[in-house]
Amino acid sequence: MRTKSILLEVLLVTGLASSTSAQWQHGMLVDKIIACVDDQVILESELEKESQLLQAQPGVQPIKGKCQILQEILSNKMLLASASLEGITIEETVIESEVSQRMQEFLDEAGSEAVIEQITGKSIQLLKEELRKNIKERLIIIQMYQKIIGDFSITPQEVKTFFHQLPPDSVPYYAAEVEIRQIVRYPVLSQHDKAAIIDRLQSFKERIQAGEKFEQLAKQYSEDPCSARSGGELGFCNLGELVSAYETAVLTLKPGEISDPVETEFGFHLIQLIERQSGRYNSRHILIKPSASELAIQAAIAQLDSIRTLILEKHTTFEKAAQEYSEEPVTSQQEGLLTGGAGSLRMSVDDLAPEIFFAIDQLSPGAISQPMVFITPEGKQALRILCPKEKIAAHQANLVQDYETLQKMALSAKRSRALQEYLKSIKDSIFIKIIPDYQHCMKLL
Repeated sequence: MRTKSILLEVLLVTGLASSTSAQWQHGMLVDKIIACVDDQVILESELEKESQLLQAQPGVQPIKGKCQILQEILSNKMLLASASLEGITIEETVIESEVSQRMQEFLDEAGSEAVIEQITGKSIQLLKEELRKNIKERLIIIQMYQKIIGDFSITPQEVKTFFHQLPPDSVPYYAAEVEIRQIVRYPVLSQHDKAAIIDRLQSFKERIQAGEKFEQLAKQYSEDPCSARSGGELGFCNLGELVSAYETAVLTLKPGEISDPVETEFGFHLIQLIERQSGRYNSRHILIKPSASELAIQAAIAQLDSIRTLILEKHTTFEKAAQEYSEEPVTSQQEGLLTGGAGSLRMSVDDLAPEIFFAIDQLSPGAISQPMVFITPEGKQALRILCPKEKIAAHQANLVQDYETLQKMALSAKRSRALQEYLKSIKDSIFIKIIPDYQHCMKLL
């Protein structure tokens, strides 16, 4: 699983799939040059690689045709050629900084340089050289793109014109959406419950010291499903990457040593340091997530009932109550508003978790749900009340309800036109040649 992960990251993030590996089959050359832009060549294997990588990325719909992909490759090559003519360069220190950062990310994922070389079939030095070239070209293209589009803005009249010029089948259709606020409270774990968990982890430590394997106990008892499969091992983490209580404990250990039970926001941990290097460390842990007693849950429900009453009796607003009483820090800072996967405050009803959907389905905007138990993304028990701020029925896009979305679409279209106009303006000053098999793609430029 780890090797597939690092390979996909290397390919998708850097585009370092080997062109030469696609050139030979049973000793025969099967690759060919399909286009030239000044002194830059585009191989058919490069087009195939980009097509495969695009399809491998989740959420890319619809899949682009090869002509569209070739158009993007040609456009980038043209921007590079134009940048060369204009003398645009990137400082080597900036490039080297990005190379080091990306290589460190790959190393953190793979665990060692040997694993990276085994996965890619390339030496670390060759990977760095290819990565350096890739990063340099990407930064130049970004700089050229910013130069072309400048500080583009768009007026309400331009948005209106853009919307009215959309073909009927291109007007977006939006499923029902909703904005939701929440107030979250966590049941307080009793000292008795905490002591029971600590005693359990302490017994694991004693068993390990008596000869049992930490890895085996982690696989059997740890409630962190991701690391439990690998014997509790988390892999190398940079300093500051994990929560402070965990990191403080692990950094007091020598390799092989085991901590006493440590409490964090995720639960209680038994930690073993595996290896420590400059600025990073590898450790394994056994995690036990506490389950609140029924008494603690009822106490949290009573707290939320009181907050709900304050809001309903107009002593405060849901927004102020979320800021003052909610124990979930992110939504508390934004007056209780939940956000969707892309950070949008409007969430498609179809994408809501079932427990949220059914809780707000019969509520009118401004109404408040009864307190309910849920499990946080960290696996903790919590309780919350929900309030739909606004419900938006399924509809075709319109300027009243969807202005911000249409504004972004119109601005994107304006930038795209500017880029196309620029590419056309430099087309005659750059040598471009495409083989007959792909000449029809030139119509897109």
